[in-house]
Amino acid sequence: SELFSLSVTHIFVETKMVKFKVFVLCSLRFLEFILGDVLPDGRGETPLMGWRSWNLYHGNVNQKLMMSIMDAIVKRDKLVNGKPTSLCDVGYCDVGLDDNWQVCKKVDGKNSYHDANGKPIVNLLRFPNFKAMNAHAHKLGLTAGWYGNNCICREAGNRSTIYYDGDAKATAYYDFDSIKLDGCGAQKDIPLWHDLLSKYNPKGILIENCHWGVVYPAIPTKTWCPWNYYRSSTDISPNYGSVIRNLQTTIPLARNGLSRPGCWAYPDMLEVGIRLSYEESRSHFGAWCIVSSPLILSHDLNDKNVSDSIWDIITNTEAIEVNQAWAGHPGTAFARSDDNVILSTKIPSGYEFYENRSISNPVSDETFVTVPKYQYFYKPVKQNGEKTAVLLMNNFEIKQTLSFNFADVPSLTCANCRIRDIWTRKDIGVFKDTFTCESVASHDSCFLMISPAPENDHWDFNQDTVSVKKK
Repeated sequence: SELFSLSVTHIFVETKMVKFKVFVLCSLRFLEFILGDVLPDGRGETPLMGWRSWNLYHGNVNQKLMMSIMDAIVKRDKLVNGKPTSLCDVGYCDVGLDDNWQVCKKVDGKNSYHDANGKPIVNLLRFPNFKAMNAHAHKLGLTAGWYGNNCICREAGNRSTIYYDGDAKATAYYDFDSIKLDGCGAQKDIPLWHDLLSKYNPKGILIENCHWGVVYPAIPTKTWCPWNYYRSSTDISPNYGSVIRNLQTTIPLARNGLSRPGCWAYPDMLEVGIRLSYEESRSHFGAWCIVSSPLILSHDLNDKNVSDSIWDIITNTEAIEVNQAWAGHPGTAFARSDDNVILSTKIPSGYEFYENRSISNPVSDETFVTVPKYQYFYKPVKQNGEKTAVLLMNNFEIKQTLSFNFADVPSLTCANCRIRDIWTRKDIGVFKDTFTCESVASHDSCFLMISPAPENDHWDFNQDTVSVKKK
């Protein structure tokens, strides 16, 4: 039986090409050998890392704002491991534009943002020069993402292939590197998108399927995936219940081999830095890392207070290493409590802009989700049990002691195991058979890297418990 069952109501599509600068542990040639035609264009071999506009700006986006984010993501004004470092230096090198770049007009009483020849109509008051914007991104060493099959001004009644063709040509003309294809309009044929985008973009283009897990085509097979990553869930909101709800949607996909290099399951953008507590933010980030989700930031990069408050989370290179590694499995749950807790997924007060859309959004109403009081995830980081990441999550409203047996972790091969705390980036010690994290705060987590201990390492039966340190 599944560790957790949940109906998936929404999947998000994002497509992108990006330079990954950290922890690319498998070569493209090797990936092509083991995956065959699943990764035909060599894109998305590691989960995408970047930033996207929707959660921060929604429809109030423009070229000046996008270029300011590009500048911020390469700014080396903070330290990582003692060195001035930018977000792009640790891997976040894609900047994606979302909805409302278009001019909306009526054609025969229906919405349209294309002209009679299928060419997309750009709102030049908001975006006077797409080419210049993307040239700015490329000059900074970034890649630029676009957005199609729009929700604002959705073209629900016209499935003409000239719209697909016009948008695919435009991605090349404006020099975008990736495209997110939403599920709102009539242009839902992602295999057709893939063929046309490939035709007009010989350099290649990364594709995100944003069909929420339910709008066909939403889910790949083991041998077919005409996109590079795909939404497994409904839209996320800045709420811990929403985060945990979306996380559950990755579990059956990982179990069935449907999240892999070139075809990653994606439970939506990160809400780190947006209303969540520090403990909730790092649990959210650790969860996305351990299930190999794309890491797409959405907070205001130009807000120093927000950036400072989460900097050590989003630039934790050891957590990012877990996310970017591929050792044959994307990571998933391996244990949970027998008892459940009910969490609200209501959009928090003060964040009602999540409801101010031009489309219906059934998940914006107050809902609840039933999840385990605690839940454990694992991901092999190196082959043959040499390194395995484990995330212990406390979903309950009070602190808990969280324990697990090494034999219960699928990829672990050791009984005497060396353990390192990923959050503090410190070695804890060598432990036999079991490990316990004490006093894990509500909605906090214990994030560990585990490897076999050399035979001459000392271990002590009594040293199997540690306390989780807060910031």
